[in-house]
Amino acid sequence: MDSSSAARRRINSIHSHLVTSSRSSPLIRSNPTAGEFCLDNGYSVALPEKLSTGDWNVYSYKWMTYGEVGTARTAIGSGLVHHGITMGSTVGIYFINRPEWLIVDHACSAYSYVSVPLYDTLGPDAVQFIVNHANVQAIFCVAETLNSLISGLSEMPSVRLVVVVGGLNESLPSLPASAGVKVVSYSVLLNQGRSKPQPFVPPKPDDVATICYTSGTTGTPKGVVLTHANLISNVAGSSFSVKFFSSDIYISYLPLAHIYERSNQILTVYFGVAVGFYQGDNMKLLDDLAALRPTVFSSVPRLYNRIYDGINNAVKSSGGLKERLFNAAYNAKKQALLNGKNASGIWDRLVFNKIKDKLGGRVRFMTSGASPLSPEVMEFMKICFGARVLEGYGMTETACVISGMDEGDNLIGHVGSPNPACEIKLVDVPEMNYTSADQPNPRGEICVRGPIVFRGYYKDEVQTKEVVDEDGWLHTGDIGLWLPGGRLQIIDRKKNIFKLAQGEYIAPEKIENVYAKCKFVGQCFIYGDSFNSSLVAVVSVDPDVLKSWAASQGIKHGDPRELCNNPRVKAAVVSDMDALRGFEFAKAVTLVLEPFTLENGLLTPTLKIKRPQAKEYFAEAITNMYKELAASDPTHR
Repeated sequence: MDSSSAARRRINSIHSHLVTSSRSSPLIRSNPTAGEFCLDNGYSVALPEKLSTGDWNVYSYKWMTYGEVGTARTAIGSGLVHHGITMGSTVGIYFINRPEWLIVDHACSAYSYVSVPLYDTLGPDAVQFIVNHANVQAIFCVAETLNSLISGLSEMPSVRLVVVVGGLNESLPSLPASAGVKVVSYSVLLNQGRSKPQPFVPPKPDDVATICYTSGTTGTPKGVVLTHANLISNVAGSSFSVKFFSSDIYISYLPLAHIYERSNQILTVYFGVAVGFYQGDNMKLLDDLAALRPTVFSSVPRLYNRIYDGINNAVKSSGGLKERLFNAAYNAKKQALLNGKNASGIWDRLVFNKIKDKLGGRVRFMTSGASPLSPEVMEFMKICFGARVLEGYGMTETACVISGMDEGDNLIGHVGSPNPACEIKLVDVPEMNYTSADQPNPRGEICVRGPIVFRGYYKDEVQTKEVVDEDGWLHTGDIGLWLPGGRLQIIDRKKNIFKLAQGEYIAPEKIENVYAKCKFVGQCFIYGDSFNSSLVAVVSVDPDVLKSWAASQGIKHGDPRELCNNPRVKAAVVSDMDALRGFEFAKAVTLVLEPFTLENGLLTPTLKIKRPQAKEYFAEAITNMYKELAASDPTHR
């Protein structure tokens, strides 16, 4: 009985690794999900090679096949079933990019679970809020976050299972039975799933695939509910203008908790691309690029700005012949691009191949998203790296891409044409003087409709109705303009919310209200834009507090305005403000004595700051603050 059962299992296993055609002459080929999963510590192997500078080994990337990942996906999903996690339950993923992130996410899809990325950059209490709001039942974490997670379990009653990735089972804490929570290692869960494999529970297109939490304007994160149809339709539409190959290599370092990288990963799986993961340290990203040598590179303007600044500064400091040679090469390639031709290869050999090596030397395709990329940086990337550079526009609520630049389009300064999986229209915003009748180009709020639009905010019908109208149009809050040829350009933001260069949305009133608690601050105006990664602040100081503090410090002054420019005073105000800060804070501050009033046009009748007017009023101060930041820290962009 036992031997026949074992034989039958072997036969079934072989059959599961083969795909046969229904035609009369069966064709047999390997199933791409066949394979055995190998679990080892780490994701690199030491090669028996010594360097002249020392006797340490050289490390290389260690790859898993799609078949091995498929087998692991089945084991993890089966392990969750083994622990009683029922279909439709939410599963939290609480660590940065690594293979297990994707394996767990695909296991959720295969067994009809809902994945919920957990990350604490939204604030110290965000993880606990998300777990409770989404009723998360299982959490995958790493050893580094285990203690903080366990200490808060009493405040997260829905959690039944904690799986520790990279931890040894014998070193994991055992919780009392009364806690109702099991803590197991990832390897144990794999083995449990392997020993009791369960059939897939495929989701339907309209089933929820994930709940992605984004920063809300009210202080609590909003859960964006995305279905499998949302994700697949978005990537299907994107694939019309983006073509990858199984020979391509992609580096994953953008946060998988955000929709940009999630969408990229679905796209790479569709095309069978090899995906390598960074070490987890952005400061070592260049080392990872040199080791992996990717052909596809996705990033955000903040990094492209840093590359742009770094290369330009190096060229200027080199001076003489090298600077002239770079400028000649740059202008030659620029002219060729404008004429739709290929520049002479000599320029790459003389100048640009050394620059290309900074990203590994093989990048042929680059994407930029999350915030606008300035036209001069876009042009610079195309010329220096000789790659196709695609800029796109999207949001979490649309499962990522709303529009993207088409292949062969050499015009820059726009975000391309609509994703084929959606419709876009511009709606008049008369209070901001944007209308479809504007000449020479129609302008208005960008609205999106189609299968990419999310189901709604989780447990929040009110905010959902605020952004999705009765006809199914999602109102993005961004102001767009139609350029010739159906190209979309982003020109403004409808609400008092702005996005920084790293793609983070900022609600300035919330920060201003916090800073108002500072003893020096009478009024505060927070400013930021999508071309900079830092916030700056203009503070109307309380003159009495300022004078009193200056007297206590023995600071003598004739004119109170002198105090506002005194470095010691400014440092004291910044220190006081920093003591109140959370994740969002101002990196530079300008102190003024003049209050914001109705008379000087800085306040509305309801005493709210008029932001466009304040931006113009303090334009010089804002420019100077960003110049100071650039001088003190060139990476601030």
